Amino acid sequence: MYLLTSRIVLLQNTIIKEIKTLKLHLSKHPNNHITASIQITGSKSESNRSLLLRALYPEISIENLSNSDDAQVMEKGLQVENGVVDIHHAGTAMRFLTGYFASQEGKEVTLTGSQRMTERPVKVLVEALRSLGADIAYEKNEGYPPIRIKGKKLVKNRVSLPANISSQYISSLLLIAPSLENGLELELIGKITSVPYIKMTLGLLSQIGVASTFEDNIITVSPKAKVAPTVLTVESDWSSASYYYSIVALSDVGSEIKLSAYKKDSLQGDGVLSDIYTDFGVETSFSNNYILLKKTADCELTTVNCDLANAPDIAQTIAVTCFGLGIGCHLTGLHTLKIKETDRLEALHTELTKLGADISVTDKALTLRPSTSIKKDVAIDTYNDHRMAMAFAPLALKTCLVINDAEVVSKSYPDFWKDLKSLLFDVNEI
Repeated sequence: MYLLTSRIVLLQNTIIKEIKTLKLHLSKHPNNHITASIQITGSKSESNRSLLLRALYPEISIENLSNSDDAQVMEKGLQVENGVVDIHHAGTAMRFLTGYFASQEGKEVTLTGSQRMTERPVKVLVEALRSLGADIAYEKNEGYPPIRIKGKKLVKNRVSLPANISSQYISSLLLIAPSLENGLELELIGKITSVPYIKMTLGLLSQIGVASTFEDNIITVSPKAKVAPTVLTVESDWSSASYYYSIVALSDVGSEIKLSAYKKDSLQGDGVLSDIYTDFGVETSFSNNYILLKKTADCELTTVNCDLANAPDIAQTIAVTCFGLGIGCHLTGLHTLKIKETDRLEALHTELTKLGADISVTDKALTLRPSTSIKKDVAIDTYNDHRMAMAFAPLALKTCLVINDAEVVSKSYPDFWKDLKSLLFDVNEI
């Protein structure tokens, strides 16, 4: 009965997401001067990792858990013993739950999701888990969800992966590693990307007392049958903070936004925002559990160059910030954006072009040339991608625009539009 109820809840969530289409009109901000204080929900990345660790070790409790759709889907999915787990658009949940269920002896599930999810590859992770002894089969297309998993006791402890893949594949293995009888030795072949996300996972393992090493391209995780009672406090989401960095950068000198709850020694790779946005005249001050973003000067650059291999999720925000400021950018290290909720590089190309941008993309880079003309009342399509909606919203400091399917922000930041209104943005449903 519990299984049936879980399946119905997951299906209801999926149906609701597919049916409702919220279209919002954002008028140009009335004065371009911002002073505000915002409390942001816990990091989706940290929350999903913490939830999986809690499922493995019930002694763990979690504070400041993300209220995002992805975290809710992850939490519900972990409760299923047998049957179908529909994770909708939650790519992180797909990768993490694949590793989790493969290592859970006696459980048997089919992992599936939205149409886009069935187009996002899982073969690298599936092959790695199979080499450890996992029983995983493809239900439809080879290399893609849905996948059927029969949980087994995994005793092999050595596996290798390409180093330039999404860190979620790597973290999926690292998160289950301490629960395996012999731990895990993971070799990464080639140049490693998204190192901060790997270190985030290892940092959380350290917080629950799991020993690990990361030397050269070899990661080892020691086995641990039980952990001491531990509270994992999730830091607020730096990816969500990126939209406020963009807002401050596009606002007048003297504007400032206080964001809670953040720390200087963050586990999140997107914390690099505090360095990158100094180029846009935004200073970051760290204080007691919060950061203060302040516009101290106008941007004097004509082009910004960034290698975002370790923080690809902020590429959309930076590209839109540059467009809004009338400057160019060359962003590299973006190869993982092709397999996100949408092909984010092509989506950026399409939507920025509609606004009047001169932009080109490859399979791993984006180049935006300086221009000062921004079209108004353009409707931005979001492609079932939360970051498309939120990255473009700050442009309301420069022009009027429409955001299609604006409810997609609930994937990571359900309160985004409410918080934007608190900054005096004129946001109205069409």
